[in-house]
Amino acid sequence: MIHVLLTGSSRGIGAAIAAALDRPDIRLIGHGTASGIAADFADPAAPAHLWDAALDTLDGRIDVLINNAGVFEANPIDRDDAAWAADWARTMQINLTASADLCRRAVLHWRGRESGGRIVNIASRAAYRGDSPDHWHYAASKAGMVAMTKSIARGYARDGILAFAICPGFTMTGMAEDYLASRGGDKLLADIPLGRVAAPEEVAVAARFCALEAPPSMTGSVLDVNGASYVR
Repeated sequence: MIHVLLTGSSRGIGAAIAAALDRPDIRLIGHGTASGIAADFADPAAPAHLWDAALDTLDGRIDVLINNAGVFEANPIDRDDAAWAADWARTMQINLTASADLCRRAVLHWRGRESGGRIVNIASRAAYRGDSPDHWHYAASKAGMVAMTKSIARGYARDGILAFAICPGFTMTGMAEDYLASRGGDKLLADIPLGRVAAPEEVAVAARFCALEAPPSMTGSVLDVNGASYVR
């Protein structure tokens, strides 16, 4: 039985990942769902609470951590200093620092364990391509997530700890729908050679592969799911 902790599982990509991992050989603890564990990642203490509660529920063992929780909120540079700094810090806390906290706890949990463990971080195309002028903080948080994933992969592969990142482009979730509507969807879609945004289920397939099937030599890999809108 594989024990999985998935953050941000209540909607969009997270809900699709939870559905993709709905198998008899998997016990999954979600975060933010009615049947999962509540934790507000804007609170620095929340990741530790979530990890401990998940461990208790999963009989003291977590095998896979999937960091998917995140926010995508505009923060124009012409706001007053305090508001701009506060929203920058909020996005970093939720998108990057909370994920880092959980990754740290996972590595400590697995280090020295013969079977190791796997981390899958859901980042973004913005980590490489950047984002809009109102979303510096979002792009920076996702770039940090990619760098963190690579550092974990390099640092702990010998302990059997594997780390992967997935970088979706626009995905048809509530956040993407709002963004497309506010910026002229047809124009943005013209920038995607595939001609459409990704479905959450497509990202979920990649997440499931990394969580369960990707060969160990792939550790440190970053998988793009963006319809060729950004090719590295």
